[in-house]
Amino acid sequence: MFEAFKIRDFRLLWTGRTVSLLGSWLLVIAIPAHVHALTGSLLATGLTLVAECLPPLLLGPIAGVLTDRWDRRRVMVAADLFRATAVALMVFATAEHSLWLVYAALVAESTGAVLFRPAAQAHLPVVVGTGSALSSANSLNAFTDGTVRLVAPPLGAAVLTFAGFQALIWIDVASYLVSAAAIALTTRRGGVVKGERADLADGWRVLRGLPIAVVLLPLTAVFLAANASLSALLVPFGIERLGGSEQIGLVVSALGAGFLLGAVLIRRLVDRVQPRYLLAASQSAAAVAFFVLFSSTSLVVALPAGVAIGVFGSMTLVTPQTVLQREVPNEALGRIGAVFLSAEALATLIGALAGPLLAQTVSLRVAVVVACVVTAGGALAGLVVTPLLAPGRMGACRTS
Repeated sequence: MFEAFKIRDFRLLWTGRTVSLLGSWLLVIAIPAHVHALTGSLLATGLTLVAECLPPLLLGPIAGVLTDRWDRRRVMVAADLFRATAVALMVFATAEHSLWLVYAALVAESTGAVLFRPAAQAHLPVVVGTGSALSSANSLNAFTDGTVRLVAPPLGAAVLTFAGFQALIWIDVASYLVSAAAIALTTRRGGVVKGERADLADGWRVLRGLPIAVVLLPLTAVFLAANASLSALLVPFGIERLGGSEQIGLVVSALGAGFLLGAVLIRRLVDRVQPRYLLAASQSAAAVAFFVLFSSTSLVVALPAGVAIGVFGSMTLVTPQTVLQREVPNEALGRIGAVFLSAEALATLIGALAGPLLAQTVSLRVAVVVACVVTAGGALAGLVVTPLLAPGRMGACRTS
């Protein structure tokens, strides 16, 4: 799992990514809580999610073009500096009349992330290659994600209580500055083909020419939509069935713990098992775990189900990412990654709206069943339509 750590530039990239991710997740609870404290409005609080979702939807493909035309290392550094500046605006949002600064900062921060993510995804194979070190790097990143999601939200809530909102903002600003410094220390590399062909139309041509990428796009979107619909229902479910917010916090921690376990498992499996079978198995298992969680009435059942969701959800997300990094020509990887980013944002937004709407108009039970059936249906469809990779493509080294 730690093979990628032998590479100096990956250690720097990982350090920057981890620090900035930690800073961002410290605010996951703090920003909605701050907005709610200022306004007392559920609508105003919910708009924080909308503000974060808009940039990936509107700017994703354009960001992909830019990351394929520009030096990706500089794109990441510039994006971190831009996000640090944007987040700093929130320290001035101290009353309801200045709330627009929070929304503006969230939109700007998310815009920076739209530039950073495809650049980072496309740059990683240039740094570590496309062999076993790539699956090691993605596994380590997934492990880091799980750890941060497990630790940062409750830590952020504690800092908010004892140090205040502005202290959290400055911590997040500092995290982006540390990330920018770490990435700036990496080796300047080639690997990006600049020119007139690095446009959106050419990116679509590349995507259409890769059957496995064409298949993975809707499969990933379907899974994320179902996942978002159930995530949006987790709080009301926890209150009605499990007993309150403390129980919800334990389930979220179980999800994070499962994400860590999944990162360890996927390190070995992604180089040995065909994506068709790995995705079908992980999505099917996630559907079962979703159903068990939302059918439970106590933590005795809910916590193991939460761990299982984290394990198989992690595997479902890491597998397509690794396949794309190996199969897509690196000069087009920024655009393809940005297309996936936009699709993921749209699917998440649709799911987050559809789940609560269905639960409110029909019932929570029906909304859960629909989401589980959609997840299982996606697994079955993937088993049928995902092409097999040629022998030697999984984990085989390929020059970037």
